[in-house]
Amino acid sequence: MQKIALIAAIAENNAIGHKNKLIYWLPNDLKRFKELTTGHTIIMGSNTFRSLPKGALPNRRNIVLSRKTQCFEKAETFSSLEEALNNCKDEEIIYIIGGETLYKAAMPLADVLCLTEINDTPAQADAFFPIFDRSKWEIIENESFPKDEKHEFEYRFVTYVKRDI
Repeated sequence: MQKIALIAAIAENNAIGHKNKLIYWLPNDLKRFKELTTGHTIIMGSNTFRSLPKGALPNRRNIVLSRKTQCFEKAETFSSLEEALNNCKDEEIIYIIGGETLYKAAMPLADVLCLTEINDTPAQADAFFPIFDRSKWEIIENESFPKDEKHEFEYRFVTYVKRDI
């Protein structure tokens, strides 16, 4: 059975982006993202794909959701999340990497949330991770990090697994 994980860096108010760019640049978050997603399938919206500095991410199956007939170099394109998931193998681990609309659509299907929770509320944001009922999720990882010369804010890696209710 497919395992669906949402992965994101979120502010205290669930902000994730502004003007199609990440709000936070945290090297350790980017390293964790790469470690978790490499070798797996990533699904993203077309704006998220366009925001990637070098296009498709290497060593991953890149899937872009777009209602328009477009070609995204080195990525497969499907018109809906359902169609994309139907084209994934049953044993695959699938990471949903954004944006806001896709996170909202995928939240009911998610088994795991891999979040970097940042101790900050940005002055400007126009994209947000969906609010979720934390009582329906069990924390299996919660590692905190102080701010340092490479990380402007305190942050923590938190992994949530959906509870069997």
